[in-house]
Formats: sequence, structure tokens, C-alpha cells
Amino acid sequence: MNVKSLQIFSVVDIVALIAGLAIYLFIVGRQLKAVGAKLEEAADIVWQIKKDADIIEPGLERINTTGNVVAGALPLLYSFAEGIVKGATYVPDANPEHRPPNFPAMGHRRSRLFEGVGIKID
Repeated sequence: MNVKSLQIFSVVDIVALIAGLAIYLFIVGRQLKAVGAKLEEAADIVWQIKKDADIIEPGLERINTTGNVVAGALPLLYSFAEGIVKGATYVPDANPEHRPPNFPAMGHRRSRLFEGVGIKID
């Protein structure tokens, strides 16, 4: 190879390198612009949340006081619940073969379907 062809290949190589870098920077610039736009939207949302939180902040003391009252009552409520569960726990019979039959709580129930069609059953 002669010197002239080496110079041409060097120039072509440098031009290709610069073109590749330009394309890369163009793509990265577009992506950064998209990220910037999304960050700007996110900043607007964050400022709106802060504005809403500033309205809530004065009531937090009352909420915390109520929470402390409820937390203080929990042991008492827990002990009441334990007492209810102990009284309502099912204990199976020792000899299930000699159980009496189950009856409705209101006693004998009479159907009125027969009376509707004119049949009287006593």
C-alpha cells in the first residue's frame, strides 16, 4: 500500500468515527429529553402530594391521640374476646351414640303449604 491510500483510509476511518459518535449523541440526547419530560411530570405530582399533605398535617396530632386511645383499649378488648371464645368453644360429647335428636329452637314447626291448597293436617 502506498502512503496516499493510507491517508484516505485514515480520513474515512475518522469520518466514520465522528459520524458514529454523532448518531450516538443524537440518540442519547433524545432519551435524556424524554427522561427530563417524565421527571418534570413527576415533580408536578410530588408538589401536588406535598400540597395535599400540608392540609393533613394539622390533624395528625388528633389522629395520633385517637390511635393511642385505641391502642390502650386493645388489651381490655383482647381479654373480653378471650372470655367470649372460652364460653363459645365446642366441646364434643363423650359418647356420641346416645345424643338426642336435634330440634328447631322454636319447637315443632308446622307447614302452611297444605292449607293453601285446601288440605287440613292435624
